[in-house]
Amino acid sequence: MGIKTWDELREPDERTLRFTPIGLGGRMRPEDSARYWQEVMAGLDLDPVVADGTRQSFDRLRQVLPYGLLCYDIFTLVRDHALLTIEQALRDRFIDYHQGVVTFVDNQGTAHTSTVAQYEDVHEAVRKNKNRQLQIGAGPEKIHFNGMLNGLNKWARAAGLLRGQRNRGVEAVLANLRNMVAHPTSYHLLDPVDAVRMLSDVREIINQLWAAPTPGGRLYPAPLKQSVAALAWLKDGTAAHVAAVDALRNSTEGEDQYNFAIIRGVWEFGERLSDPEILSFDSRYETTWYPAEHLWGPGTREEGITWLDANDPQPGVCDYLDRTFILRFHDGELYLPMKPSIAAALPVSEQTGQWFAVRADFPNDAFSHIRSYASGASDCAPMGPCSRCHAETLAGGTHAEVIAACGQLVATASLPPDMRMPLTDRRSWPL
Repeated sequence: MGIKTWDELREPDERTLRFTPIGLGGRMRPEDSARYWQEVMAGLDLDPVVADGTRQSFDRLRQVLPYGLLCYDIFTLVRDHALLTIEQALRDRFIDYHQGVVTFVDNQGTAHTSTVAQYEDVHEAVRKNKNRQLQIGAGPEKIHFNGMLNGLNKWARAAGLLRGQRNRGVEAVLANLRNMVAHPTSYHLLDPVDAVRMLSDVREIINQLWAAPTPGGRLYPAPLKQSVAALAWLKDGTAAHVAAVDALRNSTEGEDQYNFAIIRGVWEFGERLSDPEILSFDSRYETTWYPAEHLWGPGTREEGITWLDANDPQPGVCDYLDRTFILRFHDGELYLPMKPSIAAALPVSEQTGQWFAVRADFPNDAFSHIRSYASGASDCAPMGPCSRCHAETLAGGTHAEVIAACGQLVATASLPPDMRMPLTDRRSWPL
């Protein structure tokens, strides 16, 4: 290794200068690049509730990353160490969650408690309580726990600290990447995009562990804003439109050829997170990406204005992770997912067949899981979390059995008027 002068150490790395706010391109000025990377890191704050130890380790990475301007290898070091920070966060949260006391339960149901001031004490408690199950906090749920990273991920899921069916796969991948970093077998070099994306994801994981979802997050987002929107579609099904609900007050040429409806959903003109499937809305089946609900319609524009003035519907918020969907398989046809509250209100004539309750983030994930399982096309699990896809089967059986398994989710059972947009041409598919 050659010894560099002070001036040489301050020379920017040309590779870093090629990464700009709009992607790879022309060379940035060193002073602009320095400011840019610091601004990126400034946007990755942790929630105030996060433990100090985890916060300090994460903030150290944020402080170091801009120095990648001088040494490109720093981006790889930051990305790799971010993976190790996930385990520290899980350890800190474990101690915090159990308030310094862990309880293991033996096969006879006898509880054995240990005081844990730091995570090294947890390893000792695990060693003393082999073949016993860890009790999750003060609750009745228990799991086998080895104290390692995979055990911590399992614990965080059981405690309800990590959520989202698609994130189960992400968490497993990150655990594998962490193991590769901890036990390297070869040299690797990553770019600034890899480092920033990893820090952003780790930030979301840490926030989520302390029950603080990240606004606009990719993995564990805070609840999304729902707007009240107006739908309009030609009665012959050849065109459909969506707009802010106030647009309903604007007279439209040829409006007698249109049907109108009012919904509450994740849609706002020009917003990044607007639902791309909003024009596939179906009042009884889940056909949009994010939760949406029927408020009024179909009817004429004048009828919609009258309802709007009388009811004054307000925007809302929704969480799309870990939703429960109900699916029906009948006469060789698998029907689209439904909300539990709608499925519970179906007339007796529509309750025949085999029914499933599935936990998933998106309706298509639930549909694909049951389609694969019912058709025998894959090894999708018949019950519990599926290792093959992003879904978890909660219950299966008759309509009454599945609805009963949904508990409070069907407390407000109601059946909205039967309407669907022309893009939703089918509600079931043969297997």
